[in-house]
Amino acid sequence: MTLHPLLAQLLMPNRRAVIFALKGVISMALALAVSMYLQLDRPYWALVSAVFLQIRPESGLVIEKALCQIFGSAVGGGVGIVILALFMPYPVLALGCLILWIGLNAAASSMVHNTNFIYAFAMSGMTAGLVVILVMATPSGANSQAVFDVAQSRISEITVGALCAMLVSQLLWPITVKDGLRNHSRNVINKTLEYLSLELDPASTHKQRHQHADEILETLVVLNDDSSAVAYEGPEGPGRSRAAHLLCNKVLSLLAVIQIMGRFPRNHPELVSPAFSELLSDMRAHFIKIAEADSYDGSYQQAQALRRALLAHKAAYVNEAAIVIRLTHTAVELVADLVMVLRAYNALENRDQTLLKASRLKTHQDPLIGAVNGFRTALVFMIGSAVWLYTGSQAAIMLMIMPVVFSVMFARFSLVLLTFILRRLLLGVVVAIPVALFFGLGLLSRSSGDFEMLILVLAGPYFIGLLALADRPTLPYGLGFCIPFTLIVQPSNSMTFSMEYATSNALGLFVGISILYWVFKLITPLDGPFMQRRLLKATARDLISIDYKRRPENWFNGRMGERLLRLSNYDRGSGSPNRYMTDLGFTGLNIGHMSIRLRRRIKNHRSVVVDEKLGEWQQVLADTYLMSARGDMNSEFRVVSKQLLAAIQAAKSSDTQIANIEGMFERMALTFERTAETVSDANSPTPAGKQAVASAPTS
Repeated sequence: MTLHPLLAQLLMPNRRAVIFALKGVISMALALAVSMYLQLDRPYWALVSAVFLQIRPESGLVIEKALCQIFGSAVGGGVGIVILALFMPYPVLALGCLILWIGLNAAASSMVHNTNFIYAFAMSGMTAGLVVILVMATPSGANSQAVFDVAQSRISEITVGALCAMLVSQLLWPITVKDGLRNHSRNVINKTLEYLSLELDPASTHKQRHQHADEILETLVVLNDDSSAVAYEGPEGPGRSRAAHLLCNKVLSLLAVIQIMGRFPRNHPELVSPAFSELLSDMRAHFIKIAEADSYDGSYQQAQALRRALLAHKAAYVNEAAIVIRLTHTAVELVADLVMVLRAYNALENRDQTLLKASRLKTHQDPLIGAVNGFRTALVFMIGSAVWLYTGSQAAIMLMIMPVVFSVMFARFSLVLLTFILRRLLLGVVVAIPVALFFGLGLLSRSSGDFEMLILVLAGPYFIGLLALADRPTLPYGLGFCIPFTLIVQPSNSMTFSMEYATSNALGLFVGISILYWVFKLITPLDGPFMQRRLLKATARDLISIDYKRRPENWFNGRMGERLLRLSNYDRGSGSPNRYMTDLGFTGLNIGHMSIRLRRRIKNHRSVVVDEKLGEWQQVLADTYLMSARGDMNSEFRVVSKQLLAAIQAAKSSDTQIANIEGMFERMALTFERTAETVSDANSPTPAGKQAVASAPTS
């Protein structure tokens, strides 16, 4: 009999989970002790602050989140002061400004992917809300001094919780981001090598290749997000951060190039000569050897052996077609990128000053997504504000504040995952209510009121909640338990043991998160074909802009990383068997790389005519990409490619270079034609057409 994941986590926790929970209890006890010693107004907010910092216990991530939390709280507190200074006599206008500020923070959080940065926006909105609402809740004592005191208290409480959690993370059983980066890097390199060999394996399936590509993209985004936090882990941290950025960037280059090598023999076997077929087999054999090597030195030597083998194949060619010559050059470029990936992995442990800097993967920033997320979060707060204005209940404050934080934190998740998280969060709240009433009103009301007794009574529930928080599948249960438990009990120097007050707070939290759940169900996260088309249009715009960037490959990879993951997630969510939208994303990636490589080859032969034709070709390239994504052919691409080739030839380029460029243009034209045919068949209403596409080797 298999236990439910939550029961398994609570009844049979592993050593890591026990240490995690113990560190969490210590950091929360320390935060409460310092807050009570400093006579802060509401010490339980320090506990809430400490709980949020437990979600990722690695030292660098805790430091980064603490800094984000403090900065976001300070900004939010300042905005709260400004709102009250301008609109204290006009509560409706003050609430209107607060709704706007919270909506702006939610929208801005959609423009970043790093969880810690998202959390900074959540804290900015929450702190501003606390300052404004707590002052307005007692209008008789509202003055400039009261406003400043409330803002100072909220910022101080959150800062104390963050600093205590950071201190415990550093001193007790520290876990480093560096170790996680090494594990993620090793995993992504192994997956990439498996993917490289799969792309060159004639027996591999479309599903297998996509499964590996999805896993690579997911790990790359995690690796990229964590790379910012490793910079806080000692003097070697910034170097490791740069190495992680380079690794992510070069893995994307590998994905772009290997797609070219894999699609060509699958889709155009008639153009594959025996010599080129032997080269592909040799490459696959070397990829397997590199993956099987048990050390960096062994992998590096195998990569160099592959490079020498490719050069030998190239030298032995006789009367090969232009496209084959071009693809052989592409194979050599692929090995160069693979060597850089291996060196970047080694630099995560050993300093390598010769590594070039690379751009980190950028978050795809879509203003439409930001607007929807901002409106949804503002609506949640607006509903809470209406309840508060109508009832004047203190419980409505809980209904207004915590759902806003969760709305910002969970906005980037898909509807399926979001529903899963919120349901478990609600279950955690349901369990927290009776436990908080029993411990807060039952045991604590009978205790001596000493700090030691307070910690002794609260440590047990917190330990159980933190055990759930320690594992990703059960994390929503733990979060849904720990936060409401704290806000219902409200441990402080002068606790009130009122059943009515505690019950109303519990009800406010439950109703607030329920409202959040239904608002997300009604205003669902943007998804589906419409957003996929916007991603493809953004890729086309980047194709046009490539010529204006100083380091175009790094820039383009940085822009495409998360974009490819989003396309992949949309495709998987739709249940489409052919995954052609993901294939279109990878097509955009590899034609972007081809465009960049073209510029490298002609950089010494640029003239006014070449530049004019290149600009025209680049625009047609982007247009053709979008047309093929709709299932349409664009015959103009071959025409402008011939014109550009003639201009380059007139600039006295060598015959070898001309053959390479001609092969590049032919390969792109074949890709666009095949893509248009695949998309056209995928959109065909006939069952036969759909079945044909489902089984077609499109990537």
